[in-house]
Amino acid sequence: MPKNKKPLVVVTRRLPDSVETRMRELFDARLNLDDKPLTPAELVTAMQTAEVLVPTVTDRIDADTIAAAGDQLKLIAHFGNGVDNIDVESALKRGIAVTNTPRVLTEDTADMTMALILAVPRRLTEGARVITGEQEWDGWAPTWMLGHRIWGKRLGIIGMGRIGQAVARRARAFGLQIHYHNRKPLPAGIEEELEATYWDSLDQMLARMDIISVNCPHTPATYHLLSARRLKLIRPGAYVVNTARGEVIDENTLARLIETGDIAGAGLDVFEHEPAVNPRLVKLARTGKVVLLPHMGSATVEGRVDMGEKVIINIRAFMDGHKPPDRVLPSML
Repeated sequence: MPKNKKPLVVVTRRLPDSVETRMRELFDARLNLDDKPLTPAELVTAMQTAEVLVPTVTDRIDADTIAAAGDQLKLIAHFGNGVDNIDVESALKRGIAVTNTPRVLTEDTADMTMALILAVPRRLTEGARVITGEQEWDGWAPTWMLGHRIWGKRLGIIGMGRIGQAVARRARAFGLQIHYHNRKPLPAGIEEELEATYWDSLDQMLARMDIISVNCPHTPATYHLLSARRLKLIRPGAYVVNTARGEVIDENTLARLIETGDIAGAGLDVFEHEPAVNPRLVKLARTGKVVLLPHMGSATVEGRVDMGEKVIINIRAFMDGHKPPDRVLPSML
């Protein structure tokens, strides 16, 4: 590429103004001003013209899509942390590098996880509906709108990466006892800091926890990690919180077990078939047994701007002939 020629960068969704402005300054950036998700055909067209594609979690870039990409496409600079929507191995075979935006959403997602850990047992959304007039309120009463204390309860974290550890630090401040399941134990110093108990067996941990928090990525190995069999191990008084990926949980079984009282409730920010939400879960939300949020765990202005800056750094490094700092390889997944 000539030294002064700006790379053609196609951005599939609307990004924060400051990020888009900087992209226009640095690159030949084609923006999605309408912010409508690209259709599969539109995505292929973008990949046949762009030198760099900046997709988001709403873009499904599978092997067939990558096979249809033009030879000029050299980088997929993903605006997101998880890359389960991108066939990284197929991209590598085509000579297309893939990057993501790690380490900028940790605190925001952990905040939302903690909010759901509080919201479900303490019936916060039910209480909010009373104040807005959706239910009648006759005033305070000793036995009305009783939830459950979380202080002293056991929290089982599935996936003890950066976000899982950030959740654990918050949960300790609320008096929760920290347990976790991970591919391998944490270093002794971190485990001691968090006063965390490691479980090699996920089955054994699930059967003993009061609250389960899903914080692992979605990979082929974690698809329905909380399967029907495993969900049945959870205690009737326990709650499930998921701010990771919906595909990690068998949603239909989770809904059924909450309906029958075999699981106390759930707080979900992600869903198995987004943007569609299981109607059974919606019905349970209306009864107060679950709290549902529209995938907003990382939705802060600061977080989105930080993500955009990471994307820009990765593009500039790659186009300058350097290894981008956040390259993703199949061996890392």
